[in-house]
Amino acid sequence: MALGTHSYALTTTWTGNLGTGTSSYRDYTRDVTVAIEGKPDLLASSDKPFRGDPTRWNPEDMLLAALSECHLLSYLHACVTAGVVVTDYRDDASGTMEEDGRGSGAFTEVVLHPVVTVRDPAMVEAAHAAHAQANAWCFIANSVAFPVRHEATILVEGE
Repeated sequence: MALGTHSYALTTTWTGNLGTGTSSYRDYTRDVTVAIEGKPDLLASSDKPFRGDPTRWNPEDMLLAALSECHLLSYLHACVTAGVVVTDYRDDASGTMEEDGRGSGAFTEVVLHPVVTVRDPAMVEAAHAAHAQANAWCFIANSVAFPVRHEATILVEGE
């Protein structure tokens, strides 16, 4: 039974009409603007191999970012409940997507590489354990059909 329902809304607008619309595969750009009221617009496109603008966010970037940020936020909460004081967190996340040869594809895995700094050496074990709790709590990780792994490094402040 769901305890609460949360709704999200945004507007995605294609801005890549070069004058002839989608008259052919090469006659338009993949540029889009993602807008949410009260937030800065996000300039997006498809990934470069799919004729996109590599200077803009693509859906694959955004999925990876959503997984990384969700784990980070869930992890901070898990640490608070475990009495772990985190003073720094950085994640160099990576993901693998495989094309299926029929014009589609799917992510096969995402690996998070969080480097976490905690205040006290006595917190290291609980800091490691909090990653499993964060993975279980992450709404985005719970919504995807591929594994989201984490390979964490825990550092102690001042060491």
